[in-house]
Amino acid sequence: MIIGIPKEIKDGERRVALLPDAVAMLVANGNRVCIETGAGAASGFLDSDYQAVGAVIVTTATQAYNADLVVKVKEIQPDEVALIRPDSMLFCFLLLHTNRDVAAALIERRVSAIAFEAVQDTNGKRPILAPMSTIAGQLAIPISAHWLMANHGGRGVLLRDARVMIVGAGEAGVAAGVLAQQMGARVTVLSRPGARLDNLAALLGPSARVAAISDDAKKNAVAGADVVIGAINQQGGAKCLTRADVRSMGSGAVLIDIGIDGGGFSETSRETTHSAPTYIDEGVIHYCVANMPSAVPRSASQAISSSIAAYVASLARDGFKTALLNDTGLLKGVQLYGGQLTNPAVAKQLGRTSIDVEALLFTC
Repeated sequence: MIIGIPKEIKDGERRVALLPDAVAMLVANGNRVCIETGAGAASGFLDSDYQAVGAVIVTTATQAYNADLVVKVKEIQPDEVALIRPDSMLFCFLLLHTNRDVAAALIERRVSAIAFEAVQDTNGKRPILAPMSTIAGQLAIPISAHWLMANHGGRGVLLRDARVMIVGAGEAGVAAGVLAQQMGARVTVLSRPGARLDNLAALLGPSARVAAISDDAKKNAVAGADVVIGAINQQGGAKCLTRADVRSMGSGAVLIDIGIDGGGFSETSRETTHSAPTYIDEGVIHYCVANMPSAVPRSASQAISSSIAAYVASLARDGFKTALLNDTGLLKGVQLYGGQLTNPAVAKQLGRTSIDVEALLFTC
């Protein structure tokens, strides 16, 4: 199989989907891996590192996309759509619900696509998304400390003296809560009741406030907070934080929206980039960068590559259909099959209909 790895073009995106060791395995299995020149450079991996393990370095994105299977990190950008070969396979963060035009183009090109963010393991966890969420949660704390500084527009509070409120008890929320507590902050975590929240309460201990989210708990925790971190993926419906909630934080506070690429958790949130990461609304500094882990591309690329290598090997060895039939967790990540939407939630957000992917597999 021909596997293409293009260089990422999203603003500030420095990650690469597969590291040389993963490419070596694919080449050893008889695959041709074409990687666009410079794709790994920002993560510390040179063209020569890939050539040494048998990859073919191509000079244009067009050549990288001319593959049976394209493996990349971030969602397809508008400028990349025309490069995708009809009837090919795509494996990356998809986020189809955020871009109708890209989704329509992929459908027209009869692309089959698996979303990193939707793949599950045998325990129902998301093995590709999870490490990225953890990295984003860990990054949220030093980023908060940076923007709290008076010379950056913040209220001039050290994190050890700060009130930090976190919404969400998943991987990102846990990572942010643990690090904030280690740095001496007064931590409050609010989330839906359940095992995750209970586990986090035990992990943080009595010095942190961990509670089920409610309107009263939220308002009390947000008002006057120095830092509020949204560690949830909220798609559609009412936002967790209202504009009034944000206003109650006060001037010079910091709001970090880790899940902005899923729609954001605040009425004041809008996507920012690494080149222009913040804006001020209601006196509060907003940091809503959609690809936060790209700030540490070497660590993030290593995490992505290790989490997807076996899936890519399976797709290359067995083909799309057989690989999906052999792995129900990978099957859950399928959002397009031959240009047909297979995820009901995504289809609803796009105003389209979906087809059951398992029915497609057994009839094709």
